[in-house]
Amino acid sequence: MSNSAIQSVLFVCMGNICRSPTAEAVFRKKAHDKGLMITIDSAGTIGAHAREKPDHRAVKAGEARGYDFSGIKARKVASKDFESFDLILAMDNDNFENLQAIAPDQYRDKVKLFLSYGSEFDDTEVPDPYYGGAGGFRYVLDLVEDASNGLIKAIAK
Repeated sequence: MSNSAIQSVLFVCMGNICRSPTAEAVFRKKAHDKGLMITIDSAGTIGAHAREKPDHRAVKAGEARGYDFSGIKARKVASKDFESFDLILAMDNDNFENLQAIAPDQYRDKVKLFLSYGSEFDDTEVPDPYYGGAGGFRYVLDLVEDASNGLIKAIAK
């Protein structure tokens, strides 16, 4: 699938309360600002936090930069997601491998590492800020903003 055919994106981390909802909120704003009509969602590879709102520290860091987290609630990746979404972006290698393990063969090529779209950082994975301080959440935002900009450019080509 070419990048111009991307009409839907799913961001995935483990619990869907820090990294992937941050990516959802950031990418939603950036896509909206560019006038792109794209379905955007996030999910986790585990369902331990299902129906919970994003971590308050992720929300605080994101809102400080103008991102809106309203309506975002944690959920587990569902088998129908592999068919429904054009692009499924994992926040790290563990989640990439977990997604590859459960993806039907014909949809495995939809799964990619989110930071493969970034250009300003050497990181290949978005680190999990859950057990750290506020600085970790801000760094996640830096990485997510960079990769979101790259993804917007790739889709808009």
